[in-house]
Amino acid sequence: MVGSYRIQHAYFVDPNNPEYKAPWNQIRNIPRVFTPEDKAVQTPNSDTPYSMLGMDLRAEPIVLTVPVIHKERYFSVQLIDLYTFNFDYIGSRATGNDGGSFLIAGPGWQGETPSGMTKVIRSETELVLAAYRTQLFNPADLENVKQIQAGYKAYPLSVFLNQPSPDAAAAIEFIQPLTPATQKTSLEFFNILSFILQFCPTVPSEQALMQRFAQINVGAGMTLDVDTLSPEMNTAIAQGIVDAWAEFNELKTQQIDTGKVTSGDLFGTREYLQNNYLYRMTAAVLGIFGNSKQEAMYPLYTVDADKQPLSGANKYTLHFAADQLPPVHAFWSLTMYELPASLLVANPLNRYLLNSPMLPQFQRDAEGGLTFYLQSEPPGAELEANWLPAPQGSFFCAMRLYWPKPEAIDGRWIAGGTQRPSIASHS
Repeated sequence: MVGSYRIQHAYFVDPNNPEYKAPWNQIRNIPRVFTPEDKAVQTPNSDTPYSMLGMDLRAEPIVLTVPVIHKERYFSVQLIDLYTFNFDYIGSRATGNDGGSFLIAGPGWQGETPSGMTKVIRSETELVLAAYRTQLFNPADLENVKQIQAGYKAYPLSVFLNQPSPDAAAAIEFIQPLTPATQKTSLEFFNILSFILQFCPTVPSEQALMQRFAQINVGAGMTLDVDTLSPEMNTAIAQGIVDAWAEFNELKTQQIDTGKVTSGDLFGTREYLQNNYLYRMTAAVLGIFGNSKQEAMYPLYTVDADKQPLSGANKYTLHFAADQLPPVHAFWSLTMYELPASLLVANPLNRYLLNSPMLPQFQRDAEGGLTFYLQSEPPGAELEANWLPAPQGSFFCAMRLYWPKPEAIDGRWIAGGTQRPSIASHS
């Protein structure tokens, strides 16, 4: 929640931040894909131009309208609450490509549902992030994406109905977020959490948790006065942060890096995640605002066949047999990220990913299979179409399966009678 606040503060609160998008309740379309210059969000997607919307639902609901979109083009609107749950979706998979009007209501709204609504969607929290993704087929397709983005609209309910607006909610006195580094150590972390909790009515499953938090002055509108803590309390709370990061590191090395826990386990609704706080922390650290697995899956390639971390000092191949390409209703991609920043890699081709729309240009082997070359040096002109440029140092690759088919979601594509595509080192 604190990591999410840092990003939303940059997006919707601080006009001087280079990542600023727009004021609350105004859509900002970004008619391009992410590049190495984008540094606010770890592991950014560079397949789908984004539109971003921060919704303040305190005064009244917001109505999102989406245009009719050609059925071949994937799009989604991911709705993320302040707890960082993906509480619902609008889009190709969830609601189809026929357009519509969707009423997004906060936890306190008691109004009548107006006619003409495609769906009413309730949020547990008063502030909501909507992340729009619109598929880009190739660079020449960008003008089409811009036209679609221009059709995304957000209206306060009163404006949508052409009625008088209710009294405005009080202005929020936003506080300064912490940097990712200071989030790991600063006890001010807990005051940011308490600030956020003002907009998050406590749900039944967390009543007991919030009562425990209140014992150390953590809770909606509370303040933990770091300067007046006893040395024992200060040490104990700081040690709690250390313990949490140790648990994260153990989960990453023992479960994530070995494939026992996947991105599909880490993102989703409250009902799906069952208040698994370690999973939610891990999701926020490794790829905050990731999709639920029904919408997208993200197999990660972090080590080679010998379980060694990937490095630009070596050359790697990633092979898919002809019948083992990622199974999707929409599209798939493979994106390169440098470590430790988890950002895109600058390279002379300005190529940050390989994806299924590029299939016609890839070189295939005699059996129709695909081999990708993950390395810092060009593999030669005849193989360049299949080259994903790597940095000189440490890196990892993230695959994305948009609207995955059942065999990907239930594991048959990776396990079952098939082998997960392995990365072979040719150093």
